[in-house]
Amino acid sequence: MVTTTGGDTGANPNPDAPTYASARSGRQGNVCKVSGARVAGALVRRGGDMGDGATRRPKPAHLGPAYAEQFGDPAVVAAYRYRPTYPEAVFPMLARLAGGPSGAVLDVGCGDGAIARPLAPLVARLDAVDSAAEMVRAGRRLPGGDHPHLTWTVGPAESAPVNPPYGLISAGASIHWFDWDIALPRFSRLLAPGGWLAIVGESVRPNPWDADLQPIIDRYSTNRDYRPYNVIDELTSRGLFTRAGQWASDPVPFRQPITGYVESFHARNGFSRDRMSPADAAAFDAAATARVAGHCPDGQVTLQVVGTIVWGSPLAPVERTDER
Repeated sequence: MVTTTGGDTGANPNPDAPTYASARSGRQGNVCKVSGARVAGALVRRGGDMGDGATRRPKPAHLGPAYAEQFGDPAVVAAYRYRPTYPEAVFPMLARLAGGPSGAVLDVGCGDGAIARPLAPLVARLDAVDSAAEMVRAGRRLPGGDHPHLTWTVGPAESAPVNPPYGLISAGASIHWFDWDIALPRFSRLLAPGGWLAIVGESVRPNPWDADLQPIIDRYSTNRDYRPYNVIDELTSRGLFTRAGQWASDPVPFRQPITGYVESFHARNGFSRDRMSPADAAAFDAAATARVAGHCPDGQVTLQVVGTIVWGSPLAPVERTDER
């Protein structure tokens, strides 16, 4: 099912159905839409004249550099393979946003290439950038990591050498960790006219063990600064992002042993084995396994994973229109 709306929508009102939602501009009739292999629309795509209106304030404390650095830990890299994968429908949608087979994509904070590797065959070229050399090394070794359309670069999204212009810049969970006041204006400079920044996510439908597991997560997380938040709201409230559309896949089952599910937490912020004491890591594993096992008598966990994409315009720079 495809739906369109006349405003900036929030959560998908029907998460069981894939949806496309678009944002109207101030002029009647200027509604973005998916058409063929291109995404077209009359919305101001690169932030318009918002440069002077950006609200600069500190990021939430739990998104600080010390926490971001955890994703370069060898233990986090090793555990990354246990995280749920994006539903396959995510990648054709990203390719459409990029302009189809002739499109150029920059995947920032690419990690081990969870987006870059499946997307590269669908576009003309894809540059994957991550500040963690261990992540990039892992991605090169994984299936699709040597695709001829794919170029890997080690460096931060804020300053890594790249080859613009791009029809699409994609960012997964890494968007949480960038220096937003530097990264978002840079993305605007790197985009071709009509290009988009796509923020890609995966959400897991509620599980029957969630309430039992949450106190264990709260007890053992090393990120004591965590507070609930929404990254899209954070970016838009700062004047750094204008949402143009959103999409969600159907839920897709992801099945793995309980041991793999518990290990996936060690690929997330606050649970790096390199930063937890061995005793705490073992205690977390034992407690989490016990909580989940009561709901999974066959020893297998089945998650219902929904892929999400929110795309729009990053802040346009006030100065500097050339970037390499």
